[in-house]
Amino acid sequence: VQLQASGGGLVQAGGSLRLSCAASRRFASDRIIGWYRQAPGKQRALVATLMTDDGTTGYADTVKGRFTISKDNAKNTVYLQMDRLKPEDTAVYYCYVYSRENRAYWGQGTQVTVSS
Repeated sequence: VQLQASGGGLVQAGGSLRLSCAASRRFASDRIIGWYRQAPGKQRALVATLMTDDGTTGYADTVKGRFTISKDNAKNTVYLQMDRLKPEDTAVYYCYVYSRENRAYWGQGTQVTVSS
């Protein structure tokens, strides 16, 4: 499966961005969809997940209450709405899916930069 992420950019602290990730197939083939991020000099870290069967969502403590993950099945697209952004949210954001065959697929990443 191919994943195409978009929507990153430069924003001031307190602002908002919405990331999109378009998949080349339906999410019915996947158990989990979500987003990771990797800041300079740090390991890739989980940001948000969405279970495709029941819609359960999960968030890292650092983004809880500010970020929202959602999906549009008709468009095979997962979104990450990011509000009240902070400079520490600066990172490359990657979408991923975890298939029912227990394989992980990653998008190419989109840069988010939050200025103070």
